Amino acid sequence: MNKVVLKVENLTKKFNERIAVNSLTLQIYEGEIFGFLGPNGAGKTTAIRMITGLAKMDNGDVYICGKSIKKDFEKAIINVGGIIENPEMYKNLSGLENLKYYASLYDNIPKERIKNIVELVGLSGRIKDKVKTYSLGMKQRLGIAQALLHYPKLLILDEPTNGLDPEGIIDLRRFLKKVAQKNKMAILISSHNLSEMELMCDSIGIINHGKLESIKTIDNLKNYNTNGRIMLKVNFPNYAGKLISQKFNPEKMSIVKNVLTVSLEKNKIPDITVLLVSNGISIYSISSQNQTLEDVFLETVNKRALPAPKGVNNV
Repeated sequence: MNKVVLKVENLTKKFNERIAVNSLTLQIYEGEIFGFLGPNGAGKTTAIRMITGLAKMDNGDVYICGKSIKKDFEKAIINVGGIIENPEMYKNLSGLENLKYYASLYDNIPKERIKNIVELVGLSGRIKDKVKTYSLGMKQRLGIAQALLHYPKLLILDEPTNGLDPEGIIDLRRFLKKVAQKNKMAILISSHNLSEMELMCDSIGIINHGKLESIKTIDNLKNYNTNGRIMLKVNFPNYAGKLISQKFNPEKMSIVKNVLTVSLEKNKIPDITVLLVSNGISIYSISSQNQTLEDVFLETVNKRALPAPKGVNNV
């Protein structure tokens, strides 16, 4: 079983009476890309700032490779590399000169390490050019190279796809998957980009009003039947909906023209078919669609479409 790299326990942060992060608890394993997904202002960046020691926590603790951020900060944070917001580089220096400078801030980073990192991020052909000539995607790659210099076990990226063009986003996605698998590195990514998170991450944590509402693996979503959608084209959709509602009590149901959509398990299709046909309803088509990350996100956020809580116990 893969080792736990990041363990967050009951992490809480308040600003006056507003709770920015509310008892956040999660674990991320080596080789895993974990996505923090939430609307703007949900608490993602505040949580990341506490995880990296850039903001004081009001309650809870963070453990990186078993070391507490509170009690053993230096030994914990040495395992972390990251880009919070935008990578900062000396624009009038070359990419290589920037990396050599940042490497000098650590002990015993060999020249060969810089060469290997440059190859890993795909900048070998431009590493001697000045950073001011780099595209945004190249700057992101260089920022990640700088974050990887000291062999971290945890890489943290806050909104890494901001400002990237589609090709840059695809390149970044491929690169992060490669880094996580090859180096057994845990990667924590914060974003509100639904489609990219679904393609990039192994697991997703949905955060809203500072509270972690749901954690799902991407594999769970791909094979998720519990709240899947069944779509039926029938001659009497209102009557069909009434019958299905009485027998199966679906969580959701909608009718658009003569298409009835219900939230039920896919394995209910045979029973639904028998029910409708036995009651004289003609079925012209029937299909199912598994729940997507967008469905999960919207359901989760809408459940808590309430004012943010104003107090918390045991802070």
